[in-house]
Amino acid sequence: MRKTALVTGGTGGIGEAICRKLAWDGYFVIINFTRSIEKAESLAAEIGGIPCGFDVSDRDAVNAAISDVNEKHGSVELLVNNAGVSEIDLFTHIPTDISDRIMNINLNGTLNCSRAVLPAMISRKSGCIINISSMWGQCGASCEVDYSASKAGIIGFTKALAKEVGLSGIRVNCVSPGFILTEMNSRFSPDELEAIREEIPLGIFGKPDHVADAVSFLASAHAEFITGQNLAVNGGMVI
Repeated sequence: MRKTALVTGGTGGIGEAICRKLAWDGYFVIINFTRSIEKAESLAAEIGGIPCGFDVSDRDAVNAAISDVNEKHGSVELLVNNAGVSEIDLFTHIPTDISDRIMNINLNGTLNCSRAVLPAMISRKSGCIINISSMWGQCGASCEVDYSASKAGIIGFTKALAKEVGLSGIRVNCVSPGFILTEMNSRFSPDELEAIREEIPLGIFGKPDHVADAVSFLASAHAEFITGQNLAVNGGMVI
């Protein structure tokens, strides 16, 4: 019987790559989405998973959705908290509603989903949670202050929760991607992209599959003795 994995934000560039990789690894993948229902349904049909629509920032909706998943498909054994949003502007210019949205989806969404899956994991004495942060959560980025704060919070959350649930056989780790070529970064001009590439020691851009491979490793038996860690996937841009 396949283990059940839930990937939040599963229809984005990185999320889709994670879903595909976990399905290849043998997981039954629950693909979370908020608006992209057609893409979620198409991906689910392709990899043998199911779409699951809910807003990670809505704690009641999260609890209801995960309760339904547990009842119909068995309890979630791997949670990948990938859902996230960003906004580029001066810290003093970010409207309150956008600032709240960034924090509610990126950080509170991670907390909400983790709280919802943990009771079954604790009862089973096994489970794995992998949070997707960012290199800006490690060092901060000008004009992405709210985003950086939310992602730094995810790293701190990872370390604290790993200590709390380790005795229950649950591992909690984090992946911090660098500059990954996704639709989110399509706003950059060719000249801007070249300037960014020159700042990456390996001289190449990250791909969604690079992040998916890191998630796959941390979810596997090869990482049995790894918890509370932040794996940077950034080509050496932040060390």
